[in-house]
Amino acid sequence: MRPGVVTSVTLTEPLPLTLHPAAVYLDSLAPGSRPTMEQALNVIAKLLSNNSGDYMTLDWASLRYQHTAAVRSALMRKYAPATANKMLCALRRVLEEAFKLDLMDARQYQKAVDLRCIKSSKKQQGRALKHSEIKALMRVCQEDSSVLGVRDAALIWILRCGLRRAEVVNLNLKDLDVTTGELEVIGSKGDVDRTVYMSALAIGAVTEWLAVRGRRPGPLLHPFRKGGFTDYKRMTPQSVLMILRKRAAEAEVERFSPHDFRRTFCSDLLDAGVDIVTVQKLAGHASPVTTGRYDRRGEETKRKAMEKLDIGYT
Repeated sequence: MRPGVVTSVTLTEPLPLTLHPAAVYLDSLAPGSRPTMEQALNVIAKLLSNNSGDYMTLDWASLRYQHTAAVRSALMRKYAPATANKMLCALRRVLEEAFKLDLMDARQYQKAVDLRCIKSSKKQQGRALKHSEIKALMRVCQEDSSVLGVRDAALIWILRCGLRRAEVVNLNLKDLDVTTGELEVIGSKGDVDRTVYMSALAIGAVTEWLAVRGRRPGPLLHPFRKGGFTDYKRMTPQSVLMILRKRAAEAEVERFSPHDFRRTFCSDLLDAGVDIVTVQKLAGHASPVTTGRYDRRGEETKRKAMEKLDIGYT
């Protein structure tokens, strides 16, 4: 069964937001997570409505196993395993809300969410950036004499401190203590606030940016177009991706994702001997197991670790 041909799962009339399972689910998320999960729900809604609906018009409570199984197959064909599994997680959570709101009975709910996770390849996703690559990125920012060079340098150094790109664009001036280098990350993934600390180089780059930006309250980082600031508007996660791609091309650095800065952050701290629980807290992970998946130190670190076994015997 192809999800695109299903037409009987569309709402005939709008539901109040308090009874709409997708709206209730999205409202439970941290602000930084909502756009991603809303987009995931819209993808699923389009699959099930022949591209004619969105997450608000889909009747989630009417979904049965044949619908969710078809969605899983479609996502598996179109997306990377991690992305597809994230979308399936959103689907399960919406159906859970439908069950809690008494819109689905227990039997139909259990069948609909009984979906196997999509297996990923054993190869780790993403990579850690080399120090030489980060230096090259900073060099092209420094060679850019415009305001964008100063802003992009600050952006890269903040990402280098382990923040997600959604967390970076949600930073406000009041979240920064430039004296101590503290950044208060509010409403991050999992709706858990945390404090991170900038390195000395990051503090320097952000201080230079503040000299250009000024001390007006609002988003810490701004879009900038010819003629000046765009009314102190907030940048978007997508704009962060485009900035990094532009700077990577200029620096002749192999393409990387914004999330690779988090992998680099975790790997470098672990390589420096910082215990994994501290790294977990700084990265904002729910478990040290998650932090371990970010380790990209490679085979050289394993080799050096084994050399320590010979200490005392030579």
